[in-house]
Amino acid sequence: MATKAEAYVDTSALIAFADRSDSYHPTFRRLFAKPPSLLTTTLVVAEGHGWFLRRYDRNRALQFLAMIEAMTPLIVVAVGPEEQASAVDLLRRFSDQDLTLADAVGLHVSKTHRVRTIWSTDFHLGLTGVPLVIGRG
Repeated sequence: MATKAEAYVDTSALIAFADRSDSYHPTFRRLFAKPPSLLTTTLVVAEGHGWFLRRYDRNRALQFLAMIEAMTPLIVVAVGPEEQASAVDLLRRFSDQDLTLADAVGLHVSKTHRVRTIWSTDFHLGLTGVPLVIGRG
């Protein structure tokens, strides 16, 4: 049974929220202030942790993980063989795009969980027709 969530949260949205130097920080700070039910994946959490580790240091990477743990409206979906296989199919379908496996899993999860919006600064995540929150007025 699919988890019910209003929005799928991509790595770029979490980074923008956590990193004040990001140009989208004000937008995501406002959105995360009163979030609806949110969904992300373990791949997104791993990408975000790695980004803070490379860009800053271990402490900031651990702070990122603590932020994820503290987000009560956020459900983190584990990625298994079914999600990965569907994502690989999407990578083949959109082979003209520079999608990562994490992006493709996000597209799959967004569709299967019928989210209404995707919180991301990555316009590739709009490929399947689910609207990006930054594309709305």
